[in-house]
Parts: sequence; C-alpha cells; structure tokens
Amino acid sequence: MSRRKRAKIAVRPGERAEPDVDLADIGRRIVAHFRATCRELPWRETRDPYAIWVSEVMLQQTRVATVIPYYRRWLDRFPTVEALAAAPIDDVLAAWSGLGYYSRARNLRRGAAEVMARYGGRVPDDPDQLRALPGVGAYTAGAIASIAFGRPEPVVDGNVARVLARVFAIDDDIKAAATRRRLWDLAARLVPADAPGDFNQGIMELGATVCTPRAPRCGACPLSGVCRARAAGRASELPVTRPRRRAGELPVIDVVAAWLVRRRRVLLVRRAGRGLYAGLWELPQAPTPDGIGDAIGLRIALRGSAPAAAHEQLLSHRRLRIRVWRAAAPVGRVRPSPDRYDAFRWCPPDAIGDAGVSAATAQIARAMVAASGGAR
Repeated sequence: MSRRKRAKIAVRPGERAEPDVDLADIGRRIVAHFRATCRELPWRETRDPYAIWVSEVMLQQTRVATVIPYYRRWLDRFPTVEALAAAPIDDVLAAWSGLGYYSRARNLRRGAAEVMARYGGRVPDDPDQLRALPGVGAYTAGAIASIAFGRPEPVVDGNVARVLARVFAIDDDIKAAATRRRLWDLAARLVPADAPGDFNQGIMELGATVCTPRAPRCGACPLSGVCRARAAGRASELPVTRPRRRAGELPVIDVVAAWLVRRRRVLLVRRAGRGLYAGLWELPQAPTPDGIGDAIGLRIALRGSAPAAAHEQLLSHRRLRIRVWRAAAPVGRVRPSPDRYDAFRWCPPDAIGDAGVSAATAQIARAMVAASGGAR
C-alpha cells in the first residue's frame, strides 16, 4: 500500500502526472482532522446503507442546513428500502417537495424497488452493483460503499475537486473530462484502506467548511503545509472553472397558469412524462391561455386585466417565469391531455403545499391565499 501511494499517478497519454508526494500522509491528515472537528450531522450517526444513500442523494445540489429536516422526515416516513419501494409516487414526491431536482426522488424510489427485486431489500456493498442502480453514479456509489461498508472507494464532488485542485495546484478546468479523470485518479490514490469512510467524509467536509470557494481558511487547514496553491499564493485563483452564464443570458420559460376554483377547491394537475417536473402536481399551465384549455379539456376565461400573482425562479440552465391568472370555466369534467397531464384533483388552497408540488407552485399558492383568502 505504501509503495502504491508513493508512486506517480497513472495518467492517460497527453495528461500530466503528479510529482512524487506522500499521499498516505495527506490521507492521514484528513482523517485525523475529520475525527477531531467533524460536524454532528444525523446521517453520521448511522452505518445503515439505505440512510446513507438517502443523505447523499439529498445533499446533491442542496445545502446541509436545508437537507437535515427533510432527511429526518423522510426516514420517519420511509424508514427502510421496503417502505420506500412500496410507497405511492405521490407520497414520495410530496415528502421531497421543496428540495428541487425531483428526478432524485423518483430515482431513489426506482432504486429501492430494484434493491427489493434483485437483492432482497439489502443494499449491495459492491460498487459496480451500486452504480447500476437508478440515479446512482460514481460519486454516490463511492460514498455508500466507503461510509456504510468500509470499501476503499473514492468520491469526487465539487468540494473534493476544489481541495485537490488547490493542494496539487491543478490549473486546468476542473469540469473538463480530462481533468475530472485526473481528479478521480488522485482521489483513488489518496483514500486509505483502513478509514475510507472517514477520509471521504473528511475531504468533503474540508471543502465545505475550510477550503471554501471564497476566503479559504488556510490557517485552519490540516493540509496547509503541503498545499501548493497556498505556497504559491494562489489559493484564491484555484480551482479553474469555465465561466457560468449570467442569469440575464439564460433562456426564459414563460408560462401562464390558471387559478381555477370550484366549491372552494383549486384545480391541480399532475405532470406526465419524464421531464423536470414529471409526477408533480401544479396549477394547469401552458404558454398561452388557449393552451391551458387544451391541456385540461375545458374552455377557460382569465379574469382581470392583470395577473393575480407572478413567480420567477432561476433554474440551473434557464429562468422560469409564471404569471398566474384567476380563471373561470364552464361546469364540466376535467379531461387532461395525456401528453401533458395524467391526473387531476381539486385541492383546498391551504393544503396545496402538502401535495407533491414544486417550490414554485407552493409559493404561488401561499401568495394567492394571502392575497384574498385563496378560494375565490
């Protein structure tokens, strides 16, 4: 093991090797620092692979403080793989509502069903079997395998990439394919066989709390003495990433939504298909008012000369703008267009947020209720 860690990193033709460094020492420093300073977080109180799987999926693209209450509520509601696999998708999406990136919840449920079918409800400890589960990539598989099962598997997320880019003074774009291979190679060589879970949690924690994107706290870092970026005075320059598009440059999704009330209940429809909001309930919407009528099988009329509410949201690669109008429609059965919506329900206005809705729909409902009591 020690000879392997002292050797130069194996790289592909055209990629640069790292100079000889004591990788084992870096691993020991990270583990010791984690054990001495780690935050108390609920998913660190268990080695249940299912609970760790849930936490790692929730933590993707989401802040720790936001995840904690969702994680606790989720395990109260779906405490086992079996419970999640058997749960209706509406219940699963309702429990996820507000966390965003809803494909994570759909894939968790699909993954639980596969674990029940193929592994008798036991989350596999083999990294290849983990990676074959829906929504489980190299990062999530490495986290589950190392933390729950003690397998020496690497992880590379944004925090890890930042730490490695600074410690090894990597000048290349960390999102480029060649650089990502290089980072995964480094992470694999660093992870110690005797403490892979603590190492992986430790290097992620280091990036989250010490080696931060802005104003890194180098004086508190266990790697300050071996960090090449710090030695060169370049910690604030690294990592290198391609510039992100400004919000004003992103394409806009502009839609009209209808607040249609009958008997003091609001019409919600459930998105069909496999898109961003598939399986979620929302106010019926379309690019135009006529499109709303076509989507729900009713001719609707918007009330007023201006929308009753508006919502704007910045998504990862686009902007969402929803203008909400109070609407009237003739009495008749709602017949959703199957290519757009697969179900409908009439919901009390103050209960909309408890359904499986997106954060946008929940915010719109709160605004409408606050404006005029909602069901009018």
